[in-house]
Amino acid sequence: MKNIALLGCGGMGKGHANAIATGTGNAVWAGIPGQYEGKLSPADSDVDKVLKLSGIYDIDPACCNWARERGYHVYNSYDEILADPAVDIVLIATPNHLHKEEAIAALRSGKHVLCEKPVMMSGDELAEVMAAAKETGKIFYPRQNRRWDKDYRIVKKIYDEKLVGEVFNIECRVQGSRGIPGDWRAHAQYGGGMMLDWGVHLLDRLLAMVPEKVKYVFCDLTHVTNDEVDDGFKMHLTFESGLTAVMEVGTCHFASLPLWLVAGRDGTAVIDNWECEGRLVRLSSWEDKDAKPILAGAGLTKTMAPRGDGSTQTLPLPEVDFDNNELYMNLVDAIDGKAPQIVTNEQALRVMRLMEAAMESSQTHKVVEFEGERYTLGV
Repeated sequence: MKNIALLGCGGMGKGHANAIATGTGNAVWAGIPGQYEGKLSPADSDVDKVLKLSGIYDIDPACCNWARERGYHVYNSYDEILADPAVDIVLIATPNHLHKEEAIAALRSGKHVLCEKPVMMSGDELAEVMAAAKETGKIFYPRQNRRWDKDYRIVKKIYDEKLVGEVFNIECRVQGSRGIPGDWRAHAQYGGGMMLDWGVHLLDRLLAMVPEKVKYVFCDLTHVTNDEVDDGFKMHLTFESGLTAVMEVGTCHFASLPLWLVAGRDGTAVIDNWECEGRLVRLSSWEDKDAKPILAGAGLTKTMAPRGDGSTQTLPLPEVDFDNNELYMNLVDAIDGKAPQIVTNEQALRVMRLMEAAMESSQTHKVVEFEGERYTLGV
C-alpha cells in the first residue's frame, strides 16, 4: 500500500481525490462532469488495494473546504506534504506552468511523482525533471490516461490486428463549440491552449500505437475565439512507412466530424462519437460487377460511385477488454520494481518535442522534418 498526497484540488484534482479515496479509480470519472461522484461497476473498485489518500493541498480555501467536507485530510502547505515521511507519492494536478518546480521538489524530498498532463511546458523542462528522477532514484510518471479510453482501444485493436488490412491513414478529431475554457487554459503563461490540453493526448496515443518514426509534420494552429493561445489545430503527420495521420482539435465547431476514421487497404473503420457508435466496412472483393456511373454535381463519375451489394460487408466495431485503473496500478508496480512504466518519460519527451515541432510549423508555415529530439524546417 502506497500513501499518495494530492497537490491541486481543482476540477481534475477533485476527480483524483474521490477516485483514490473511494477506491474506484477511473470509474469515478463516469459521474456528472464537475462532480465526479459516479462509479462504473464494482469490478473497478480496486485502487484502494494499492493506494491510500494521505490528503490534499490547494491554495484555494474553497477547494480545501471541499476536501474537509468529505473527510479528506488537508495539509497547510506543499512543504508540509514534502516533509511528511508517510507520503510515498505526490500527485501533481496544478496548472501546467507549476509542474517542473513542484515535481523536482517532490523528487528531491524522496517522493515519487504522478504528474497530470502535459507534464511540462516544454521538452527541456521535462529533460530537467527526468535528470532529477535519475539523480534521486525516484519514479516520475506522466499521467497519459487517455490511452485507456474505449475509442482509442478500439482503434488500436483495429490497427494491431489489421481488421481493415494494412492501415495507410488515421484521423482523429476532437471538436466542440464552447471555445477556450475561462480559466488558466486561456493564458499562455500558464500553459494554456488546445495543443497542450488535447494535443498531448492525441499525439501520445498515436505514437504509442504506431511503432514507427515520424518523418514530417505540418500544422496550423487556430485562433478563432482566443488570440493569446491556440483554440484548436490541424496537424498532418507522415511516418517512415508512408502512413499518414491527421490530428485535429477545434473549439468552434457546431457540427462535429467523426471522432476517428481509420483507412486500410481492405476496409474503413469509423467511430462517430465518445459513445463509440460506428462501423467497420470491409472489402469482400475488388471486383464489382454492378459498378455504374452516378451523377455527381454537373458530371458523371464511376470512380466515386458506391459499391454494389456483395463487394463489401458492414460489421460492428470490435469489442475491447481493458482495465480502466491500469495506470494507477502500474505506477505502484513500477515503484515496487515489479513492472516497467507503461507510460514512460521518454515517450512523454517525444510527444513534447513533436508538439514543439508542430508549433514551429505553424509559426513558419513550413513542413518540419522530425527526428525525435531534433527537428529541422523543410519547405
